[in-house]
Amino acid sequence: QWVYNILEKKAEAERIVHENPDPCSGFVLLPDFKWDQSQLDDLYLIALVRRRDLRSLRDLTAEHLPLLRNILTEGQEAISRRFGVPGCQLRVYLHYQPSYYHLHVHFTALGYEAAGSAVERAHLLPDVIDNLLMEPSYYQQRALTCPLRADEPLLKKFREAGRL
Repeated sequence: QWVYNILEKKAEAERIVHENPDPCSGFVLLPDFKWDQSQLDDLYLIALVRRRDLRSLRDLTAEHLPLLRNILTEGQEAISRRFGVPGCQLRVYLHYQPSYYHLHVHFTALGYEAAGSAVERAHLLPDVIDNLLMEPSYYQQRALTCPLRADEPLLKKFREAGRL
């Protein structure tokens, strides 16, 4: 619900750095709670898509390329304007598995080692776009590995299902 409150400007409207109101290819960009905005070395913003039918990387197809391109270009431009950090100094990625199931994209300073920014969990947005250009249903077909902590409920479900 907190994501919808942000998208509807019922919460955190004053924190919005950029927004694109288009219902299909729009998003809202705002600082992540992990970033106190006191220094650019640990810059961390999140783009929340307006569409409610996209929950994770698995839902993406070539149909979503306009949305993904908007997030990448508009997000980088907004961060450059607001914080003076050029796009080439940003890591832009999606998590799989995500921490919550409403599609969102992470923007972090290139030198900042944010939790979940490692290769096992982070999928760079430019790579996601390229993969969908090569194969429109890439993320429905590809096996995606992801690390799980020993105490995660998802790991327990895999074990119970005999998948590990």
